[in-house]
Amino acid sequence: MPDAATRTERVPVGVDPTRASIARVYDAFLLGKDNYEIDREVLHKVQKAAPEAQDLAFENRGFLIRACRFLASQTGITQFLDLGSGLPTAENTHQVVQRINPETTVVYVDNDPVVLAHGRALLEENEHTHFVAEDIFEPQRILEHEVIREHIDFTQPLVLLQMGTLHHFNGDHHRPAEIMKEFVDALPSGSFVGVSHFFDPEDEDSKTARRMEEFFLHSPMGSGTFRTQKEIEELFPGLEMVPPGVVRCADWWPDGPRLKDLNVAQRTIAGGVGRKP
Repeated sequence: MPDAATRTERVPVGVDPTRASIARVYDAFLLGKDNYEIDREVLHKVQKAAPEAQDLAFENRGFLIRACRFLASQTGITQFLDLGSGLPTAENTHQVVQRINPETTVVYVDNDPVVLAHGRALLEENEHTHFVAEDIFEPQRILEHEVIREHIDFTQPLVLLQMGTLHHFNGDHHRPAEIMKEFVDALPSGSFVGVSHFFDPEDEDSKTARRMEEFFLHSPMGSGTFRTQKEIEELFPGLEMVPPGVVRCADWWPDGPRLKDLNVAQRTIAGGVGRKP
């Protein structure tokens, strides 16, 4: 059995295996391998509220893929700013959009140490894909970042993504809406915004949603706020929503007819895509 020093050496620099990471927790939810026991502990806790909790991550990923496919094929936009890239997994933003147009530029932004250690090299796999280490909840730092400005032309329409990120903001409950207004105000006309978020449907599923929220907030990760329909719609300030608007991720242009009922986890994550007039 390796000693503690040997085990420590195998952990990438800057990565603390004794503290849960949002990126690694999502990786655990997606059945990935870039996570530690502390991250899987978050999954196990949330599964006490909803055994199907992993579907929060799978629905989020599916929505990202469908939204990116739509945006790349229908809008003609060739620059994507993906805030909160997370760890590379199957079908990342650049893979989806560059399959449709190989010349599309994608800039990923994240500041999670595990993403910096594991993800950067895997995400920057071609000349049109770039990675920036920055706080996605600090709009001015993002908007003024030299590398982002080098690759994203803010005089031309772009796609801005906050997929499964804003529910991890720790601070004033109204701040995420303010953050999105700062971003939207800086976007040129014709730009699109995609957001997904943990969802309290204010119906019979609310109790489970709030129990999952409690487990997230009091887990080693310490974040995971569920918002209502109205609160999620406030994350699209002044935007024209692409039909069907803000809906459960599973209901946003699914790939085919539904043969099975949605479980409670699938019913408690929502998203939408909006266009700036």
